[in-house]
Amino acid sequence: MLVTQISVFLENKSGRLAEVTRTLSANQIDIRALYIADTTEYGILRMIVDQPAKAQTVLTEQGFTVSATHVIAIAVKNIPGMLDEALEILSEGSISVDYLYAYVGRLQGDAIVIIRVQNPQLALEKLEKSGIRVLSTQEVYGV
Repeated sequence: MLVTQISVFLENKSGRLAEVTRTLSANQIDIRALYIADTTEYGILRMIVDQPAKAQTVLTEQGFTVSATHVIAIAVKNIPGMLDEALEILSEGSISVDYLYAYVGRLQGDAIVIIRVQNPQLALEKLEKSGIRVLSTQEVYGV
């Protein structure tokens, strides 16, 4: 199952990130995970939120440049080599990883790994077939 990630283009200036979090808070949208990739002039804020469609709407209404992307969320046990196992499956399937980030989930302390790949449907098939736990949107958004 694919999960929707919200990406927000941000100028690197004081208070801009706080404007995003304030907008989400005011609209009762909970951030589950976030990651910022930046340069000297701008950043891309990538987020998993509990209400991605609403987040995209309210942030756009506030003047932010927002996009939605489909990503894969997997649960990885806190055992050495578990992330490597998932990445090896993708590598063996010639599936390129654009980026990934992780956070500790509510699933018995497992890490939740968010993965953006070139071919998400093929990646899902390979991961599920290999026994990697792919999370549903309900598990990720906490609905």
